[in-house]
Amino acid sequence: MFDETKAKEFYLDYLGFTLAWEHRFEPDMPLYMEVTLDALSIHLSEHHGDCTPGAAIRVELGDIEAFHSQLAARKSKYSRPGIHETPWDTQEVTVTDPFGNRIIFFERLAQ
Repeated sequence: MFDETKAKEFYLDYLGFTLAWEHRFEPDMPLYMEVTLDALSIHLSEHHGDCTPGAAIRVELGDIEAFHSQLAARKSKYSRPGIHETPWDTQEVTVTDPFGNRIIFFERLAQ
């Protein structure tokens, strides 16, 4: 992440994650933090070299339609993802964070 305020706005306010913890070696050092959503944990870092912007992860959720409804109700200026069914029998909601990282939330369809 490149901006703590934008990261918290996106992950906490928009996606509904909870801040688990934050760490800085000193007050003027980069932030490293963990955000959680149910059993999902994501670590976010401002440290140079920790990761490459533009990463993509897939996250399985139990009720993708409820999650999608929650996002739609929050009415973000920058993200209004749809929900779609795939040929591989999942329903998916894809979001891109302010730093170019893509998160694909999905639920397997009953067969």
